Amino acid sequence: MREPEAARLYEYALPGGWRVLAGRTETDNDRLSLQLARPADWWFHVRGHSGSHVVLQGPAGETPGRELLKAAAAVAAYHSKARGAARQGGRPGGLVAVSCTQARFVSKPRGARPGTVQIRRETVLRVRPSLPVAPGDAPGDKPPPS
Repeated sequence: MREPEAARLYEYALPGGWRVLAGRTETDNDRLSLQLARPADWWFHVRGHSGSHVVLQGPAGETPGRELLKAAAAVAAYHSKARGAARQGGRPGGLVAVSCTQARFVSKPRGARPGTVQIRRETVLRVRPSLPVAPGDAPGDKPPPS
């Protein structure tokens, strides 16, 4: 019997020891949302479109502020079909609705397809699809050329 493959995830670092994980496939989304996510982690998914399940993990006992939640929601919007739908008149920049809840409120309906979950205690954040700026890549982080 073969061992199940490990989930293939996108991973992004945020300030303060927080990290954002995003599934690449429906099966990866299931593993991330139902096996890897801890109950106190935050879970995100774009509303009304297909896309990655996204989990925000941080230091034990800490609660993320609104800016961290919005940064993770922006990753969920980026890794979704809504990223293209957010373009208004051919220009990027439209807002996307992203569902957010703690991972303890995410469950899988019996017999549901991979990647399908149900959530409770949802909050909706409106964000622009984007990825976090890596440390050292933000304007002003690099020394000017000599």
